[in-house]
Amino acid sequence: MDAKITLGVIMGNRGFFPDHLVEKGREEVLKVLKEEGIKAITLTPEDTKLGSVETLEDAVKCAELFKRNREEIQGVLVSLPNFGDERGVANTLKMAGLDVPVLVQAFADDPDLMDLANRRDSFCGKMSVCNNLNQYGIDYSLTASHTVSPDSESFRKDLKWFAGVCRVVGGLRNARIGSIGARPPAFNTVRFSEKLLQATGITVETVDLSDIFASAWKLADNDFAVRNRLDGIKGYLDTEGAPAESLLRMAKLAVVIDDWMQENRLVASALQCWTSMEENYGIVPCTVMGMMSENLIPSACEVDVCGVVGMYALQLASGVPSALADWNNNYGDDPDKAVLFHCSNWPKSMIEQPEMVYQDIIAETVGAENAYGACVGKISPGPMTYARISTDDLAGTILAYVGEGEFTDDPLSTFGGRAVVKIERLQDLLYFICENGFEHHVAISKSSTADVLNEAFEKYMDWDVYYHNF
Repeated sequence: MDAKITLGVIMGNRGFFPDHLVEKGREEVLKVLKEEGIKAITLTPEDTKLGSVETLEDAVKCAELFKRNREEIQGVLVSLPNFGDERGVANTLKMAGLDVPVLVQAFADDPDLMDLANRRDSFCGKMSVCNNLNQYGIDYSLTASHTVSPDSESFRKDLKWFAGVCRVVGGLRNARIGSIGARPPAFNTVRFSEKLLQATGITVETVDLSDIFASAWKLADNDFAVRNRLDGIKGYLDTEGAPAESLLRMAKLAVVIDDWMQENRLVASALQCWTSMEENYGIVPCTVMGMMSENLIPSACEVDVCGVVGMYALQLASGVPSALADWNNNYGDDPDKAVLFHCSNWPKSMIEQPEMVYQDIIAETVGAENAYGACVGKISPGPMTYARISTDDLAGTILAYVGEGEFTDDPLSTFGGRAVVKIERLQDLLYFICENGFEHHVAISKSSTADVLNEAFEKYMDWDVYYHNF
């Protein structure tokens, strides 16, 4: 995933206040953006006075600049070195019509420089800008501190956070998700509304599992793409002891899915597994799916499309692989700990000692010879962000919850992909999940990005979000 971001930058100005603050402030902001690897698209001093936006003419010029670069701009930074002109900022954004996240930042005054030649009043001006954006119906985000200097660590954190928000919003509004196979009959819990997702910009492309199988069976064992993918599987996990036929089937399945996803420009997929894959094709697809997630093309099982949307959002926010897990067991009598579990198709980078085995539970039904390919192990200790997205078809809305916790190093002797997690006031979260009818699946990643997801989901995607934050 390309984590670089491009922001349109509006430098606010108001003639009653010192111009030199804008000139120097513009230099400071652009310097920090460059240092943070953020490309800026902004007016120059040749375009308008000091490259700022104050008058209606300035706003028109800036809006035209943004419209010419709309395919590149993922968000807008409004910077106020002095009070700024609220109409200029609001008019620019309204005329540009970008519909991207907006961050409002105001410079901090120095108590020793409060004379007429140096006083900013950005503290007050920010309120006026926000008031106007609110009147114009433009959604916007705020820095952690009301006023903040561009070269401060606080503002750099704001930029990293806002970049994550922009990636999530831009990614979701243009996401194309693959739905491979039918929902397993026993999993009503993963029902969802394609139409509600489509209304927010998320397109679902479907394919019958039989078509995938038919294409895989047609591939020759010595096909170049198959042999190349087989080498990739052997390099991904230790496959010693794995049946050669199972590995070959995994490679063919991976080639077919990859080709279909590229042809349809898909960014993630949800796959039918239980138990058509084993009965009709003779493997579990877990390793193939885990490899996709490891390569930042998230894949979820049981055709949980909303689950993989959550995985994709986590990945956009953090830049690291994500996974789908079951809220599965209590952990002794600790009310703030639980066991997460899956068969598993988790990406290997999340697991302490990943290994490929046959899938224990399914093997009891279809036989071990048809159930090889699970990637199992315990998630290593570290930060945890979790998210669940769900379509409420009856209410015509999309719901979500997000939060953070930690993967612990508590002992856990069991099979499959597993993790012990600690979440503050976990019982309240579990009550909320059950009371509101959320699914038993949850998307997870080793990151601390719940605040990014909350801002993106609630403010810009307009979803109904519960943020479990204490």
